[in-house]
Amino acid sequence: MSPLEFVAVLGAVALVVARWLPAAARPPVTIAAGAALALSAAVLGGVGVRWQMLPVLAGGGVALPFALSPLLRRRAGRPARRARWWRALPGSVACAGLIAAGPVAAWGFPVPVFPEPSGRFAVGTRVVQWTDARRPESFTADPDDRRTVVVQLWYPAQKSAAGAQRAQYLGRTEQEARTVSDALARGVGLPGFLVDGVPRARTRSVFDAPVAGGGGRFPVVLFSPGSGGVRTQNTAWAEELASHGYVVAALDHPYDSAAVVLDDGRTVHAETASTGDRDEDEEPAVGWTAVRAADLRFVLTRLDDLDRGEVTGPLTGRLDTGRVAVTGHSMGGAAALQAARQDHRFDAVIDLDGYPHGPASPSLHQPTLALTQAVTPGTDPRYLPRLTEVLELNTATSYRLTVPGAAHLTFVDGPLYLPPVPSLVGSLGRAESPRVVAATTLAFLDSTLRHRPGDLAGVLSAYGDLGVYGRACAGRPGCG
Repeated sequence: MSPLEFVAVLGAVALVVARWLPAAARPPVTIAAGAALALSAAVLGGVGVRWQMLPVLAGGGVALPFALSPLLRRRAGRPARRARWWRALPGSVACAGLIAAGPVAAWGFPVPVFPEPSGRFAVGTRVVQWTDARRPESFTADPDDRRTVVVQLWYPAQKSAAGAQRAQYLGRTEQEARTVSDALARGVGLPGFLVDGVPRARTRSVFDAPVAGGGGRFPVVLFSPGSGGVRTQNTAWAEELASHGYVVAALDHPYDSAAVVLDDGRTVHAETASTGDRDEDEEPAVGWTAVRAADLRFVLTRLDDLDRGEVTGPLTGRLDTGRVAVTGHSMGGAAALQAARQDHRFDAVIDLDGYPHGPASPSLHQPTLALTQAVTPGTDPRYLPRLTEVLELNTATSYRLTVPGAAHLTFVDGPLYLPPVPSLVGSLGRAESPRVVAATTLAFLDSTLRHRPGDLAGVLSAYGDLGVYGRACAGRPGCG
């Protein structure tokens, strides 16, 4: 809760409590509490009241006339009347219940607070839009329409001046953030107002911050979000990686991402949708995965162009496109696996709880890390056998880490702003969820892209149940 919202809660609580104070204390407490509530309500009305504050204002508003009435009557020279305690108690309890509902709702649906990145670099971010002139847009009937993707980059940056405005979450502007937030809510059947705190959030990066000095080149990590997801859905993870010297390029896939705001102001909404029938959904999912894989390969080409100066940008000469990982969540994880099969420029793969849609051949040849939730009765029974098949066919060593207490949304920013319901976001908690995902993937990237020595399997196994797979693993202790 913001300081202003906290003042409103205190004022409302004090108005309820004033009825039960000694006679000498009631007038000053009532006047101070009423003034605090009225002032905070007026200011909140001007800047925008979050829905979580409505029961607080309602409870305080109901208590206010009962608290002020004895004072006004005494001031007018009339005898003060107070209800007997047994009559006042139900009303006080009802008002207190209303007021308490506000902080509880704010706790359940907060304005997300992003963790401070732990690396030595500050983090900058910028958004680019690229069109693939060689590839028609498969989601439209216009033969002249070409596939366009929006990419957000997080990169090591110079430290910004104190007080520099941090980047908006979910979009370049608050309006874009609200458009995306509303689309995400609709995608899961929720009214947009429930997550109204999300587009208010600020991240830990700064838009267009100068790139970190030193002239070094940074390994690159591409990211594809889940079905209906958006490029910013793993911002906490991207900022952590960037603070450790990686450039993260996350994609919006138009017509698949919930909402994509283009440079010309148009908003492209998702046209892909799951029916809920696993067999019926498999065929279109294979096609959508193929489009995403093509998007990832195209973006890697554009990043290579950017590094060589064929595309202008502050990261020219700073991208090490000879050390690249492709990653994704859910369907984005499936797209990462497919892209790596098709393009050996990708040196490593990370699949965040993604079912491997599409063909399992040709085999992977890159080190692969798959982070998964634990198997439950609701898990697709084909998931783990299919994933295991893909990992076992890999000619490089692959790792599957089952994270205890994780759910499907543990691997995105969801735990930072959704209710802490274990079936929804897992049971790791708001601070631990992003920490586990970042620590495990960072250890894998440092080992595979930077070739840092160490016991990768030992590091990963500290976070859950680890399986090691791949042809290169055959006969080794602990391998699947």
